[in-house]
Amino acid sequence: MKKAMIRFLAAICLFVFAVACGQSEEPATEATQERETIELNYSIFFPPTHVHNKAAEAWAREIESRTGNAVKINIYPGGTLTGAAECYEGVVKGISDIGMSVFAYTRGRFPVMEAVDLPLGYPSGMTATRVANDFYRQIKPKELDDVKVLYLHAHGPGLLHTKKPVETLDDMKGMQIRSTGLSAKMVSALGATPVAMPQGDTYEALQKGVVEGTFAPMETLKGWRQAEVINSTTDCREVGYTTAMFVVMNKDRFAGMPEDVQRVFTEVSEQWIEEHGRIWDEADEDGLAYTLELDNQVIDLSEEQNALWKKAIEPVINEYAETAEEEGLDGRKTVDLLQELIDRYTD
Repeated sequence: MKKAMIRFLAAICLFVFAVACGQSEEPATEATQERETIELNYSIFFPPTHVHNKAAEAWAREIESRTGNAVKINIYPGGTLTGAAECYEGVVKGISDIGMSVFAYTRGRFPVMEAVDLPLGYPSGMTATRVANDFYRQIKPKELDDVKVLYLHAHGPGLLHTKKPVETLDDMKGMQIRSTGLSAKMVSALGATPVAMPQGDTYEALQKGVVEGTFAPMETLKGWRQAEVINSTTDCREVGYTTAMFVVMNKDRFAGMPEDVQRVFTEVSEQWIEEHGRIWDEADEDGLAYTLELDNQVIDLSEEQNALWKKAIEPVINEYAETAEEEGLDGRKTVDLLQELIDRYTD
């Protein structure tokens, strides 16, 4: 009798356990199948047809693919969501989830990252992009703590593009030259007058004679069609500067995504450091070909002039180091690190 009762109770327990298991498995499967798509917006100041907007589109599609379309990224090019200068704060405030723009467009907001833009003789976009990312990883400046940094990229050597030929330092005197961030100080050091404006306004300013030239990478000659409104490029890569650009995400939005999705964002962004560096160099080559097609000339500075230009911009580098020291930053160490990284990443 007792054994029969034990067997009966055991059978009831097994039945209850089986029912419980059946009830718990079905909702878990449904939850997995009904995972809600994460929809994000991405603000970019480059125009829709620009190579860097296309690079951003490729980055977004890669993330969508690797997450099995668990993520959908809507891109807003041409500053239609937030302007170039407002892009970073737009990400911080959640106006956009992701943003790409230029540190130098909000001068003084990123004192540490500004150092990357110094005229230290960057030879290529690949080098500049690798340097910018390595520099950020080593320094981890607090000025970027309010966003999730996905990756950085930076253009090849910033050169002088003008309406009239510039072959010597004396030719620069009195000219109105479009420039941004630290390149504006570089223009002053070379004897010209800097005029701050984003790339989107430069074509018209050159066309109407508001400025007589612009400091920018070769890429802009085709990507922004500026070869149509200049006649000459002065290859001054011995003092070639870069302009570092960011791809950042709203910190809370990133933190709110599942870990596997976060991992995809990190992995794809790491891959895009090399991808974007390559794209910058290809864009520079296209810019050179395009300006030559329009019969514009490219002037190589003489050895003597290269030495004069390098000497002229030394105060810009020294001023940055000194100002950084006053703000509690190790300015000289920062400059030395950047020069070391440029040497390391120069092919």
